[in-house]
Amino acid sequence: MKRLAPRTLRGQLTAGLVALLALACLAVGITTVVALRGFLMGRLDEQLAASSGRFAASLEHEARPDGDNGPDTRGQADATFGARLLNGQVTQAAVIDDDTDRAVPLTSEDKHALTTIPVNGDGHTIHLSDLGRYRVTAVDGDDGDIMITGLPLHPVEETAHRLEAVEAVLFTAALLATGIAGAVWVRASLRPLQRVTARAAEVADLPLASGEVAMPSPLPDTDPRTEVGRVGHALNHMLGHVEDALTRRQAVEERLRRFAADASHELRTPVANIRGHAELALRHQASVPPPVHHALERIDAESRRMTRIVDDLLLLARLDAGRPLERTPVDLTLLILDAAEDARAAGPTHRWILDLPEEPVTVPGDAHRLQQAIGNLLANARTHTPPGTQVTVTLTTERQHACLEVSDNGPGIPKDIRPEIFGRFVRADTARSRSTGSTGLGLAIVDAVITAHHGTVTLDSSDSHTTVRLELPFGGSSVD
Repeated sequence: MKRLAPRTLRGQLTAGLVALLALACLAVGITTVVALRGFLMGRLDEQLAASSGRFAASLEHEARPDGDNGPDTRGQADATFGARLLNGQVTQAAVIDDDTDRAVPLTSEDKHALTTIPVNGDGHTIHLSDLGRYRVTAVDGDDGDIMITGLPLHPVEETAHRLEAVEAVLFTAALLATGIAGAVWVRASLRPLQRVTARAAEVADLPLASGEVAMPSPLPDTDPRTEVGRVGHALNHMLGHVEDALTRRQAVEERLRRFAADASHELRTPVANIRGHAELALRHQASVPPPVHHALERIDAESRRMTRIVDDLLLLARLDAGRPLERTPVDLTLLILDAAEDARAAGPTHRWILDLPEEPVTVPGDAHRLQQAIGNLLANARTHTPPGTQVTVTLTTERQHACLEVSDNGPGIPKDIRPEIFGRFVRADTARSRSTGSTGLGLAIVDAVITAHHGTVTLDSSDSHTTVRLELPFGGSSVD
């Protein structure tokens, strides 16, 4: 039953309207049929009372009929039934058939039903085996006997059944017409609610997580006198708050991007100066005491690390600002070979396996940025896994995308940071710690570069393996 019930509000309102009308039609039908049946039964009782048992009384002398005492059928309708009871026994029973009386065979049940009729002149309904249902009355005769007269109920029942059939046809047609008209009316009445639903679905499909968002225009149906109008007004009010919040968030993000870009740009020069002075001082080892020499080496190392961080931050700031990238054919196969060669040189204790297609795989994009993304993936796999780990690089083509997977059988990424692994300055526990030189920006740059190429980055990691999958489109969209 639950599956048959309509789920939409329009269907529920239409079904409810039709159900209420069906109940009303059923009540009217039952009332009219009962009233008609009662009226016709009353007319039968009046006819029985008017007959005064004449036909039943005429049966008293049926054993000695003559011209004066034969059964009196004058003024009696066809199928009129008459019976005479004497001392609780049925002595005669007949029915008028074409103005002549005909004896009626009675069963024991029929005789018992006749003897139980109250002798009060009121109408009662009985069933006779040979005749069917009859309306009968019983009155006292002149000789201490009981005269029973009856009329058939068939005309009453036929009239009632005919009325039931007519009502069934009319009510069915009325229900069908009401259902169609009600569906149209309900649909027109709920049109403002459909606009509210469409507007809410439009807002739900908007990318609200980041970037500038253009909110749709307010709903026009905001009449506070209607329920749908109040819903529309509430939705417009909520959308106004959401738009204000998104505007403020966008302003904050823009300020942060400008700050990161400006700070990175301004830090490049002093960091380069520090690094240059440290390198210059290290060239004069003879005149520098050992502690000072060690301090200069640390300054040089940290300045190099700070240079990488500043360069990465500046790159992310430029990608966030939507700076256009180059769009030239890039051979991913060649980039992977170069990155794998660098990875082998930096991580000789790891096992590096390449699974590349025989033909080159070319995608449109920025070769330098894609090489940086692939290099970051391999460096991430090398830096955060123990010696002896096997790293597999696989390049395939699927439909309209080139798919690059970098897998390793290392300890995996902890569950608590997997959802944020492509965030900035995200580091794992000691197995993937900062002591190895990680800045926490490598995978963030991978995600930003691939997103700028209209691609996707996904992660699959467990306690015994990690796979990062890149998908880059072959064409059909511009690189921003």
